Amino acid sequence: MQAQVRFQRTPQHKTPTSWTTRVAGLAAAAAMLFSGAAHAEGQIRIAYQYDVGDILLHVVREQKLIEKYAAQEGVQAKVEWKQLSGGAAINDAILSNTLDVASTGLPPLLTVWDRTYGKQNIKAIAALGSLPTYLLSRNPAVRTLADFGPGDRIALPATTISLHARLLQIAAAAKYGKDKYTHFDELTVSLPHSEAAAALLSGKTEVNAHFASPPFQFQELKDPAIRKITTSYEILGGPATLNILWAPERWQKENPKTFTALRRALAEALTFVQGNKAEAAAIYVRLENSKLPVSFVQEIISLPDVQYTLQPQNTFKLASFLADVGAVKHRPASWKDYFFDEAHKDGGS
Repeated sequence: MQAQVRFQRTPQHKTPTSWTTRVAGLAAAAAMLFSGAAHAEGQIRIAYQYDVGDILLHVVREQKLIEKYAAQEGVQAKVEWKQLSGGAAINDAILSNTLDVASTGLPPLLTVWDRTYGKQNIKAIAALGSLPTYLLSRNPAVRTLADFGPGDRIALPATTISLHARLLQIAAAAKYGKDKYTHFDELTVSLPHSEAAAALLSGKTEVNAHFASPPFQFQELKDPAIRKITTSYEILGGPATLNILWAPERWQKENPKTFTALRRALAEALTFVQGNKAEAAAIYVRLENSKLPVSFVQEIISLPDVQYTLQPQNTFKLASFLADVGAVKHRPASWKDYFFDEAHKDGGS
């Protein structure tokens, strides 16, 4: 008998009602919330993710780099760090003014950028690095995307709207035509990466594939029954930003010195990670209270296709796709449309 795994499947062609209703309602109310009294320069409430894609932020936190550069700007920074799982929860917190800055995958940013266009004007501050995500399967009959069939179940963070779901849609459009971009949607189920990895490794549930993220994908590949089918880099044609840091324009304008301090902090963290992989891995394990060996995390962040950079890579391909399928109403002319001006000089895509 197969073990029971908790998941939710979203009907094909539909975005979850709770998500659209929540964002639409909050976006409409956010202007009133954001028009309230400004807080003192220096406050920054920042949410980051649990994965190694946010290791720059782990270093920023551990070494108190925002506080360091804010002090150089003559500001005493008050930094609050929070961890929230999932783009929808983070978007809610930003729009309800309980967070100032957040890290998510690209689709949540593009969605909230679109919904707040000309109002709160949420934009990206910087990319946090390009890390590949792997589509894995333990079905011996599946060797390519074309081999997936009705009996397969692909776990990913959120059906239809997550980065992983969108990547599958881009792959389907490329393989079967633009009007068939939802080809794989009916095979997908929603599971957090940790639960999806456990299900795939057990081999005892109906989940026999996982569009994963680091570090989970590397743990799963240690099982010889699991193989890599494709990657985000293959689907997008090169290195692609995994996580991205963003904020509402209101916070940026109210806190220009803190905003500058944050960007300077990220630049120092980037230099640190690039030159101190072992220590960066140790910081990640310590702050996450992770059971992963430091050597394993160091191995991941040292892989040739893991590129920590503040420059966005291949984000515009996804943004254009979302516009093509009507997921966003405002079509960006380039990646610069959804990034603050300060990020433009460094280049990107």
